Amino acid sequence: MTAFAIVLMTNPEEGCDLIMDVLPVVLMVPAVSMLFFWFTMARFMVGGRVALFRGVILLDLAVFTTTLDNVRDVYIILYLVLIHAFAALVELLRASEAYSGGASSWRLKAAHGIMDIAIAIASIFFIHRMHIAIMIFGFGLIYSGILSIISACRRTKLVFIQ
Repeated sequence: MTAFAIVLMTNPEEGCDLIMDVLPVVLMVPAVSMLFFWFTMARFMVGGRVALFRGVILLDLAVFTTTLDNVRDVYIILYLVLIHAFAALVELLRASEAYSGGASSWRLKAAHGIMDIAIAIASIFFIHRMHIAIMIFGFGLIYSGILSIISACRRTKLVFIQ
């Protein structure tokens, strides 16, 4: 995420084309793996439909992204910003779930979601000036990438059931 943000910020035209070439593959791989997981094992598990729904949604997003090869950069950035805003809403929902569960990580998740929504709104606000919108969106991608690394390296409590 951070590498693509740097490429996008340094060279917006080729960066948009590169992201639109790589994004369908990045979305397709987890979609196919989730659908494979559902067909092989998850359909027999409690809550296994979540894997099916996530796989179908990611597959749909990947197929839709492949159709965006001949559109203007404004629409590409708008599409990427909307995906970023949706991910921010999911992060806020995860923060509220962590808060209701008593986890201490809800503050980081909430700050991440709020900042990502602010970046998405600022990017849409400056969409008529593409270079500013791309810089704001690139900063948001770098911010999200760094926070994802930080949250992945945090210690978590393990609960053992005896």
